[in-house]
Amino acid sequence: MSKKKKPDSNAGFESVENALTRTEKYIEENQKSLSIIILAIIVFVGGYLGYKKLYLEPANMEAHAAMYIAEQYFEADSFSLALMGDGANFGILDIIDEYGMTSAANLAHYYAGICYLRMGQYEDAIEHLKDFDTDDILVASIALGDIGDCYAELGDYKKALTYYLKAGQRKKNSFTSPIFLRKAGIIYEEIEDFDKALEIYQTIKSEYPESDIGMEMDKYIGALRVKMM
Repeated sequence: MSKKKKPDSNAGFESVENALTRTEKYIEENQKSLSIIILAIIVFVGGYLGYKKLYLEPANMEAHAAMYIAEQYFEADSFSLALMGDGANFGILDIIDEYGMTSAANLAHYYAGICYLRMGQYEDAIEHLKDFDTDDILVASIALGDIGDCYAELGDYKKALTYYLKAGQRKKNSFTSPIFLRKAGIIYEEIEDFDKALEIYQTIKSEYPESDIGMEMDKYIGALRVKMM
């Protein structure tokens, strides 16, 4: 019976040493390039932090202050003044133009989208609402639903459905989800896809029974079944 050969531990050490030697050699040969790369990373990170602290944060505070009057016009449903300003104060569009990288400008895109939606300028509304970004669950869902409203008004029911369903299914909750799912159901009825409409209404009834809309679903389902006869 042959004896198993014991692994040569020295060979293992030699392998590690060779690897270290190759690494050291590579570093020595490329020291200048590596130094430039490391310096570039340091400069980039430092530059970004400096930009954020010295420019972006002050600009954001300035932008929010400058948008205050426009927000007052928005809340008063004076959408044209909110968008364009009153001659003495910035409008929402000015905030976007002057402070484009700030969170205030991001919020201004949402305001602009709602203004244009209320004014019946649906394509402009879609453009601004698509430029708006937020981590807030409810606001994000509402923005998607608003885009759906715009497409519905334009008669593009396919895209309206896409956005209503996204709004209804994104981070499901008992406040926004039933609202936009019902809108999707209404669109399905409009295009006479009654089976899909019924499926949506039954989903609302089963998943959101305590919501105001959920409690109305028997009425919607009953009316729909009459259409399906």
